[in-house]
Amino acid sequence: MNKIYRYGLGLLLLVSVKVQAQNQVIDAIIKEATENSKLEVLAHEIMDGVGPRLVGSPQMQKAHDLAVSTYQSWGIPARNEKWGEWRGWERGITHIDMIAPWTRSLAGTQLAWSPSSPQGGAKGEVVILPDFADSVAFQKWLPSVKGKYVMISVPQITGRPDYNWDEHGTPESIERIRAERTKINESWNKRLAATGKNRAQLPIALENAGALGIITSYWSNAFGANKIFSASTKKVPTVDISLEDYGLLYRLAESGKKPQINLNAQSKETGVQPTYNTIAEIKGTEKPDEYVMLSAHFDSWDGGTGATDNGTGTILMMEVMRILKAVYPNPKRTILVGHWGSEEQGLNGSRGFVEDHPEMIDKIQALFNQDNGTGRIVNISGQGYVHSYDYLGRWLSKVPRDITRELKTEFPGNPGAGGTDHVSFVAAGVPAFNLGALPWNYFNYTWHTNLDTYDKIVFEDVRNNAILTAILVYMACEESEMVSREQRIPVNQRGEPTEWPGKRSPTRKGGMN
Repeated sequence: MNKIYRYGLGLLLLVSVKVQAQNQVIDAIIKEATENSKLEVLAHEIMDGVGPRLVGSPQMQKAHDLAVSTYQSWGIPARNEKWGEWRGWERGITHIDMIAPWTRSLAGTQLAWSPSSPQGGAKGEVVILPDFADSVAFQKWLPSVKGKYVMISVPQITGRPDYNWDEHGTPESIERIRAERTKINESWNKRLAATGKNRAQLPIALENAGALGIITSYWSNAFGANKIFSASTKKVPTVDISLEDYGLLYRLAESGKKPQINLNAQSKETGVQPTYNTIAEIKGTEKPDEYVMLSAHFDSWDGGTGATDNGTGTILMMEVMRILKAVYPNPKRTILVGHWGSEEQGLNGSRGFVEDHPEMIDKIQALFNQDNGTGRIVNISGQGYVHSYDYLGRWLSKVPRDITRELKTEFPGNPGAGGTDHVSFVAAGVPAFNLGALPWNYFNYTWHTNLDTYDKIVFEDVRNNAILTAILVYMACEESEMVSREQRIPVNQRGEPTEWPGKRSPTRKGGMN
């Protein structure tokens, strides 16, 4: 047996042993994810137990503390790392009753950071923002709002989503309803513009004129779903009312029946509050100062409980950490997870981490982020990294085909410039990849709405995502060298060259104005 033959045989045996060891870990990942899943428990504790996680709220702090204690119970070191401060606010009850011309409890809630009603609420007539000739006419009308509630959102002419019309309507009725909707939206935008105020300034002008409160309705084009964002008022409550009840009040006011409501919206200002990211890690053995990162934002808007935005991303990354701790406790590289705060106000937590840890940026092998809903992961972009196909393709080849069969990839793709937290890292040159999910009507039904609750989670899909993500992290840890960071020149939709997105600083002190 000559030396070359012996060397080749030895190399073949070494590769075979390595592949066998990899397959054993991957099999263990699949077994742990399917037979010992903790996803339902995590979802219940976070979404039902803690509730919505608005930045600066007590629930946000409870969520951070729960994540730390959960990781520690799994033997994974974790900490809350401060990145800034935010206006503290705690949601109380919202109870809205129409008391004239007849009695009905209305479906609605105060917007985030809304001021309170007087204790027990305040009664008043509901009026519509009129159609003004110009801003002078608006100023003349303003004193008349004293002691009244003012409706400032466009009334919807139908509470049926487009897909419902497409299913049951005639071609003529579908065309008519869409034309009418376009007309009324354009007319309402002109009505708002005539006041001379933008959407943030108008409520302030109304409250300064003595209005009891502001009534809005931001329909999400789905049955029962309204988007719940933040109030701009400083002294009186701003509430969002369901399409159905907003339409009722609007029609009554428009026909001269002078509807009255009693609005009791309670909340509490809690002063300036520290804001955190929750960081947990499984220390690497061979290359502890190189990192493979998991990423998901922890905060949410608070109309629902933030189940698919981004509770599912959160429990996915927690489950992946739990699985890897159980079956791969001594990774080659350090596995780090970031649960970011205040993504919803501008990727603040992840931008804070990038800015606060410059020593780590060049040592991050890869980052995997998940945000947009509960569905199966079905798309991954190479984010503009020239050689992303080489390593991502190799890692993905280890994932069972029944999990990747719907997966579409785009290589090298373009760098993300906004939307979710991997962008903070891409801007710093990190190979950071968003794991895009099947929508499950995400943008209409759950994204920032009152319906984003535990019951919308599709646990089978999240379980599949846990297997895929855990295998990607494992393979990235085992990669012999750091992957290439060579970047392409990004192109816009017209195919024209543009520039790589630049790093942006977070808002370190928010909501104070």
